[in-house]
Amino acid sequence: MSVSDMFIALQGVLTADQDIREEIRKVVQVLEQTAREILTLLQGVHQGAGFQDIPKKCQKAREHFSTVRTQMESLKTKFPADQYYRFHEHWRFVLQRLVFLAAFVVYLESEALVTREAVAEILGIEADRERGFHLDIEDYLSGILTLASELARLAVNSVTAGDYSRPLRISTFINELDSGFRLLNLKNDSLRKRYDGLKYDVKKIEEVVYDLSIRGLNKEVTAEAGGEK
Repeated sequence: MSVSDMFIALQGVLTADQDIREEIRKVVQVLEQTAREILTLLQGVHQGAGFQDIPKKCQKAREHFSTVRTQMESLKTKFPADQYYRFHEHWRFVLQRLVFLAAFVVYLESEALVTREAVAEILGIEADRERGFHLDIEDYLSGILTLASELARLAVNSVTAGDYSRPLRISTFINELDSGFRLLNLKNDSLRKRYDGLKYDVKKIEEVVYDLSIRGLNKEVTAEAGGEK
């Protein structure tokens, strides 16, 4: 084979690879748009009236996730199944964003931490690496760290809306989350840096709870809870 023939063959491989990446980018752009729509919907919970509409917003978000599942099915067809990590960088960011959104919906519904398996089911992908297109553990953890930042913001806005019990519950949840992350030996530099930001979220929420305590508003919450019993 001549040098020219060798490079012509190499160009054929490069072109095929570029075609795959372009097809992936097209689907990822659509996924990003759907993620923006879900985020816009859920941002409404930070508004005063939004607290009364949380169940309705979560239901609408769930409907959007059915679209996400369809788009994920399309993405799976754009590259060889055994080359997930070769092209992973293309959808990594949007997948982390979708993990955060799914986790936020589940938290708003139940105030519980969603499992990686449950997120994978919501997104229509696998939790098990061996079964194909899956939710990488680090992508799951990155999305959960974004959830922590969102809940810190929600704690502040809850006080503004006159909901004084929610920050206390958020504080308990975030402290449990922080304890969980402390059990991990994180080697990924990007994930480690994001985890370092969790301590600021913890501090921000603690300041909200402290302010409620100083103003005596946490006592009102305790008294109301006691009255309900």
